[in-house]
Amino acid sequence: MGLFDQLKQGLQKTTRLLKTDVRDLFKADGRLVDEDLLEELLEALVLTDMGIKPAQAIAQKIGSEYRGRVVGWEAVLETVKDELNKMLSQEESPICFAEQGPTVILVAGVNGAGKTTSIAKLAKRLIDEGKSVVLGAGDTFRAAAVEQLSIWAGRIGATFIQGEPGSDPASVAYRTVEAAITNQLDVCIIDTAGRLQTQKNLMQELGKIKRSIAKQIPAAPHESLLVIDATTGQNGISQTTHFSDAIDCTGIVLAKLDGSAKGGVVVAIRDQVGVPVKFIGVGEKFDDLAVFSPTDYVNALFADVNDQPAVKSTDT
Repeated sequence: MGLFDQLKQGLQKTTRLLKTDVRDLFKADGRLVDEDLLEELLEALVLTDMGIKPAQAIAQKIGSEYRGRVVGWEAVLETVKDELNKMLSQEESPICFAEQGPTVILVAGVNGAGKTTSIAKLAKRLIDEGKSVVLGAGDTFRAAAVEQLSIWAGRIGATFIQGEPGSDPASVAYRTVEAAITNQLDVCIIDTAGRLQTQKNLMQELGKIKRSIAKQIPAAPHESLLVIDATTGQNGISQTTHFSDAIDCTGIVLAKLDGSAKGGVVVAIRDQVGVPVKFIGVGEKFDDLAVFSPTDYVNALFADVNDQPAVKSTDT
């Protein structure tokens, strides 16, 4: 299955919402663009969790171009897609690699976001690209997380570093970077324990981990990725804001997109926080991690929505 097909499959629930709540606002032979339609369109777009501001901007654009005219769904669809592409525009640089020495990637997220799984997928992707990878099990308080990461490291051929149960996560991070330098490995990915963005002491611990990394490579971590569960919708904005304060978040990995009807949260995060989405998880297999492309995302979002509305107008 190609990346676009993976993305399309992952966005099925959001697409279904757009198909029933947005496309079906229009009759087969068009509809008058008036305040009633614009209000209904706004409400439908907000349901995807893209946020009120982007939804308002799209509705206003539709109003400015078509107000007072009877238009078909296809014309409105193109305008919606154009606006979303502008909102999501970003440089295509999924990982910022170090000019020399190991590239260090710090990964954080709340409990149950899909962080450890996303790390394994990212590591597999990098190894497939010919890079050598070491994984550091910084979640020292959850034995299951260490065991899971250890198993996946063995499966994909990554070096694995762990500490004693309950040991200082910063020391594991330090040893992982040390191993990357000593063994001349290309990429070092460090897992961290899941934590809520409101737990101040645990958020401060992330700062300590980051400082321990920088003791050996001052410019590291080169990437600080936040894994967000797409099904949490707007809560992802709060997570991004708080984690960004702790680790200077450089990008988002949006996990579990295939189980969410809130795929529009990508737009909200970009609008309100400004942190780019770098990868998206669209399934449970190792290869189900796609580089985020705004154009592909928008096209996949509306892939099955561009059919003609089935209801024919009965207006006279």
